[in-house]
Amino acid sequence: MFSVNNSRLLMLVLFACGHLHAETEGTDISPLKLIGSTTHDAINEMSGLVKSKRFPNVYWVHNDSGDSPRLFAIDRTGRVIITDFLKDEFYGEAEKKGKASWPGIKILLAANQDWEDIAIDEDRIYIGDVGNNGNARRDMGVYTLFEPNPHAVHESRISSFIPIRYPEQHQYPALKWHYDSESMFMADGKLYFLTKHRQPNKHDSWEQGVHLYRLDSYNTTKTNVLTRVDSHEQLTLATGADLSPDGSRLAIVAYTALWVFEKPDQGDNWLSGKSKMLPLDYRITRQLEAVCWDDDDTLLISNEQREIYEVDLKDIPDSPKQP
Repeated sequence: MFSVNNSRLLMLVLFACGHLHAETEGTDISPLKLIGSTTHDAINEMSGLVKSKRFPNVYWVHNDSGDSPRLFAIDRTGRVIITDFLKDEFYGEAEKKGKASWPGIKILLAANQDWEDIAIDEDRIYIGDVGNNGNARRDMGVYTLFEPNPHAVHESRISSFIPIRYPEQHQYPALKWHYDSESMFMADGKLYFLTKHRQPNKHDSWEQGVHLYRLDSYNTTKTNVLTRVDSHEQLTLATGADLSPDGSRLAIVAYTALWVFEKPDQGDNWLSGKSKMLPLDYRITRQLEAVCWDDDDTLLISNEQREIYEVDLKDIPDSPKQP
């Protein structure tokens, strides 16, 4: 989560990080293609995006911190999906007389303290309540629930909450603010998290680099300590991640770049192998927060302003190797 209260300050920070790319003009941001925008008023700060594996043309999204615990189903263009038997009571895209705004699917026994990303497997949805702007939280974790049918239900109950913590953090806040995450994905049945580093006590000042952690246990009655597996020095301000349907590529979106990493030959050091990187212009794409694969060759990325862009994998150039 990051609320842009001072756009000029943010631009200066991004220049300092060395990632701002400003070759595009106006609305021409090729190879990105704007395919839709969510206009439903209840989706006001879209932070996570993932494609359903069970229901055609269904994508799950959620708002950032401070919202009620709920998920919204949208189609590929951003149009909200309302449960069939409630369509006469609620409106989605445009207000209609006598109807209330669709509140989404309520997630029972959960709280949105700082939901930042969402992942999915063949059966369950995983919601990462892992935002940690001040690096002082001791209650971070992941909600799990069976994927609901968005056409048939209006609420769903979590099946578990998995508490997590970073192995290096022993102070709250830490001396180094390296324990915030906005990016979560699933690979080979394991959940992974990418960190977003800040300077201590400076919410608008970031450090370059990310760390990759893996969740190896799923205890619900005690805290699960993450395992650090990899790092990347050039990737900065990661805000969303997703694994391709065939499991061969990892996509990571940041404020000013879209990265795609190939699966390592051995192990899970996803950030150390061959990669592609597409620089993006924050002034046009704005606050990018989420990414998901539409198929093995196509990515969708979205921002907190609720715009959805399509990117063809072949249009992403190879990135330079880490020093």
